[in-house]
Amino acid sequence: MEERDMNSMIQMDSEVHDANLKDSFFDVYDRSSFKQPARTTWMNGWKIEYIFIARVDTLHMTPMVIIGGAFQNFNSYKYCVEQLFASGPIILIDLPSMGANQQISNVDTGESAGILELEDLAHMLGLWLDIVGMQKVAVLGMSLGSVVASCLAHQRPEVVERMILMGVMQKTRKSWRMLLDESLHLMKEQRMDEFGQAVILYLVNHAKMDVTRMSPTAKRLFFRQMAEFTATEQERYDINCNRLLRLNNVPIPECDVLVACGQYDSFTLPHENANFALQCPNMQFAMIANADHVPQLQRRKETMNLFATYLRGESIQSLDGILPMNREQMAQIERRGEERIGVLQPLSYLSHRHSDLTIQVEIEDLNYFGVLLNIQKEGQAEQATQFPRDLALHLEDEEGEFKIECLIFDNTAHQLRALFKHGSFELAERLLRFVQRQKEQTHLLEAV
Repeated sequence: MEERDMNSMIQMDSEVHDANLKDSFFDVYDRSSFKQPARTTWMNGWKIEYIFIARVDTLHMTPMVIIGGAFQNFNSYKYCVEQLFASGPIILIDLPSMGANQQISNVDTGESAGILELEDLAHMLGLWLDIVGMQKVAVLGMSLGSVVASCLAHQRPEVVERMILMGVMQKTRKSWRMLLDESLHLMKEQRMDEFGQAVILYLVNHAKMDVTRMSPTAKRLFFRQMAEFTATEQERYDINCNRLLRLNNVPIPECDVLVACGQYDSFTLPHENANFALQCPNMQFAMIANADHVPQLQRRKETMNLFATYLRGESIQSLDGILPMNREQMAQIERRGEERIGVLQPLSYLSHRHSDLTIQVEIEDLNYFGVLLNIQKEGQAEQATQFPRDLALHLEDEEGEFKIECLIFDNTAHQLRALFKHGSFELAERLLRFVQRQKEQTHLLEAV
């Protein structure tokens, strides 16, 4: 985003009167705070939506700015905020096209919000903090918001006192980009039921739902939200996905930082979060036990207790449900969260979605997330790579044959590595049962 004199083009709500009086900014929190309409600031045709809330007894402390993921709304933070008030005032903010901010084009120029990279959004946030007179803030960035938070700390180190990042990576892996890209394909093809299920199956670690205890109700509501996206919400998803697909580097914050992730995060992997943290000169790192990419939903109490403890400057070493790690332990985190297993009947085949093409394969190993295939016939591995999203692996269980679509992301002359496409809760459950039975049967044979 080109440098412009944004201060000359500012329009703020009448509620914000005096940038020198912090007390006037913050509403005293009550149960209806989240039901109030968000305040707005307009900056060169872009809209920033925000809520200022505080408890009287902690009003004097450093405010915390919460930057959430792509689709969280202010109401979804209610529990989080209530747990963090003891650490100071809270600023909830939605930048253009993020959170519940529905703006997808500039009101002055008509330009798409897609022109705003994550670094640009951080720049906008920094200017906005200047406008409202916030000289020092703590920042909590979750998922997509963690990138904006890191960029802000890099751009404006004098403003960011300390920071919490949850679900962050520095460089995107090819398999991850393919999953995002596939969700975009499904949406553009208007396969919205598959799209809704795919997004959830990518964000939530389905293989660990027995321990993360993601409630079926939460999963169903999440799905309905995605499957029923309006045209504006679809465009926002497209904008935010492409921001992530273009991401090639997240700057390392120099400030005091806590990096956290779910123990079973399959979207931003624990070793990716740890690798990011290891580069931070002044950091702490912890995993939230029995949680995946959304600990704030699955382990809310433990997660918020971790954040509040860190913000108070107290030790995080012995908190319930928290797994703190030192640098040596962080460096040893397994890259692959889920073990790969052999199958009892490895011979199978790939079929093409739109033709009668079949490719004979031998399953080297697999898990819920993907598969390694051996291919004997010369040239067929290369042939398969011409159809990276159109081939399906055929498997067999006691119910009969079933197939699961693949995303091929790596190959040699005689091997293919593929992710399983997950666009069906029913098929995901069947694959989980298949993997579990193969594991059990293999262990039985080994015991004989």
